[in-house]
Amino acid sequence: MSEPTAPVLSVVVPMYNEEACLGELHRRLTAVLEPAGEAYEIVAVSDGSTDGTNAMLAALATSDPCVRPRYLTRNTGQWAAMSAGFRAARGDWVVVMDADLQNRPEDIPVLLAEARKGYDLVSGRRTGRPESALFRLWPSRAANTMLRATTGCPARDMGGFKCLRGEVARKLRLRAGQHRLLPALVHLMGGAISELDVRADQRFAGASKYGLSRAFDVLFDIVMLWFQASFKARPIYLFGRVSLATLALALAVLVWLGVERIVLGTPMTERPFFFVSMVGGLAAMTLLGFGFVLELLSDTHARIAGQDPYLVRDVPPGMEDTRSP
Repeated sequence: MSEPTAPVLSVVVPMYNEEACLGELHRRLTAVLEPAGEAYEIVAVSDGSTDGTNAMLAALATSDPCVRPRYLTRNTGQWAAMSAGFRAARGDWVVVMDADLQNRPEDIPVLLAEARKGYDLVSGRRTGRPESALFRLWPSRAANTMLRATTGCPARDMGGFKCLRGEVARKLRLRAGQHRLLPALVHLMGGAISELDVRADQRFAGASKYGLSRAFDVLFDIVMLWFQASFKARPIYLFGRVSLATLALALAVLVWLGVERIVLGTPMTERPFFFVSMVGGLAAMTLLGFGFVLELLSDTHARIAGQDPYLVRDVPPGMEDTRSP
């Protein structure tokens, strides 16, 4: 095996305590990728593993130069391991998969062939998932339905096997939990999305690290993504609208109390609704202030993160942007 100096394909594999799966994972990946005749690399990211995963990765990297391990100093989460893998990936195309072999390496050529038709991300829709309907399948379907409704992303399975254009993967700056939302994130950047059916297998070894509590995490992730998609660029739009609505309601109460004062002679300041209108006015001003502060913070974050909310494709040769993403 020769070291891929300019790999066509990068396979990013986040993992945590997957010692029992690593040997079989490497064997099957090599059996699929080696015959294709294209340079590839396996970017294995250990997310603070405490078993023998790190030692086994080091041994694989010694025997196979196509294996490029990364070791996170502590268990941060799959999103962090995936981000580290994307940054390390050098390929024109990036496949991201689980280390437990529920994603079948044999499906990589199919995803890659579909991506080469002009897509920025191809998502593998998992079929025949050998998981609990109550605790995994139904919550997953509900979450995917909500994501399609809130983002317009056509993918029906956001958490499946994925193949991304390399430049798109390296442009992504994931936040906690967003590893489950890759198709929606790429769609919101203007990327072209496709989806293929792939078979989901049982874990090769070990126990799943996901529980029912993750379903609630996904719900909050969806709400946050909706907010980001709708108002991240201009949070003043959201807080300004709520502020104006609150102020209008407070003024309407004041007008009503003023009319009662003129017609019935009832003192305005003795009515409980007078204080409600005052609180409403203060709340409106506070919300507007929040909007201004978040507007400034949003601008600062955008400058620091350096992630553009769009993708550029089909640039003529010799006219590429020399600034790295």
